[in-house]
Amino acid sequence: KVLGSHSRAVKIRRAVLSRSSRTQTLETSALPQAEYDYSRVFGACCENVVGYLPLPLGIAGPLTIDGTSYLIPMATCEGTLVASTSRGCKALNAGGGVTTVVTRDRMTRGPVLEFPNLEEAARAMAWVESPEGTEVLKSAFESTTNFGKLVELSCALAGRTLYVRFAAACGDAMGMNMISKGTERALDVMREVFPGMTVLALSGNYCIDKKPAAMNWINGRGKSVVAEAVVPGDVVRKVLKTTVEGLCELNLKKNFVGSAMAGSIGGFNAHAANILTAMFIATGQDPAQNVESSMCMTMMQPTNGGEDLLISVTMPSIEVGTVGGGTILAPQRAMLEMMGVAGANRASPGDNARMLARIVAAAVMAGELSLMSALAAGHLIKAHMAHNRSVPPTPSV
Repeated sequence: KVLGSHSRAVKIRRAVLSRSSRTQTLETSALPQAEYDYSRVFGACCENVVGYLPLPLGIAGPLTIDGTSYLIPMATCEGTLVASTSRGCKALNAGGGVTTVVTRDRMTRGPVLEFPNLEEAARAMAWVESPEGTEVLKSAFESTTNFGKLVELSCALAGRTLYVRFAAACGDAMGMNMISKGTERALDVMREVFPGMTVLALSGNYCIDKKPAAMNWINGRGKSVVAEAVVPGDVVRKVLKTTVEGLCELNLKKNFVGSAMAGSIGGFNAHAANILTAMFIATGQDPAQNVESSMCMTMMQPTNGGEDLLISVTMPSIEVGTVGGGTILAPQRAMLEMMGVAGANRASPGDNARMLARIVAAAVMAGELSLMSALAAGHLIKAHMAHNRSVPPTPSV
């Protein structure tokens, strides 16, 4: 900002940091810095920038989702992941593709409030949950945004401490900034009603963000998506190299019984986080939100007299947006444009973000189907040895 050139600032900062560091390698390292639009990063995506980090990006698919064909962008360093997901797409397409539904669409923020005594805390809880209190908070919240709509308030009381979970529809934004701003304004108004109230933190971990939690698994956060498909039995045998019976048995023993034995929350799947995180990085989402976004239950059962496979994934907390955050960066936006979901949907606000969530869920299904088939057929290690170990090992220092 002082220098008037983002590129020059990156070059100077890189040199200064490198020369004052222990190894002094940063300035002349292989980390690229040229030919990048840092104006999109400044004040939005990153601080103390010294370059950018390229990642391999592959395309899985195409995959037919709700009657439309989509290419699936995946940024990853894990060999076999894109190839495996593509195999799953091929199998799903053979049965007519994937059908999806969005059952909920709401981002949440859960501030923690302290009161001078238990009675006052209980009165505040009752007021928040009353029609009068809800309307007051809703009006205050929505005065801060054109797109955010407060749809639900829920409370939990622990001693004199009150947790309030604000849930709002946020259009095509992922919504964290929008809901935080609205919640802050609502709490200002609430303090006028309860002057003894202290806002300990705008986020009291009752949201709950970037942490595994039963609340998100049960109530959802972001987009709640369910997807299903039918895979013909001959495709299971010829493309996936296994059987319907074998897949269903493995899914029960691994994804349900195994996960239950481990005490998993929302982890009733094989590797949903792999596909979801690769897509998050490729499309400018917050990769740290893979914690709750990748919660997934993969179900498999025989259908059509046992001849074919019915597969579904249930993902209650896919937190995505098509405006704001990393979606403003040109390469990430290009991937959103490739799928036809970039930016805000002016005709129907929120539809682009919801469609992105549908695509993510369908792609997760493709990855789940392919990995489970490889496990059932005993092909997993062979594939990883071929694709992950085809280069020399990392040299020692």
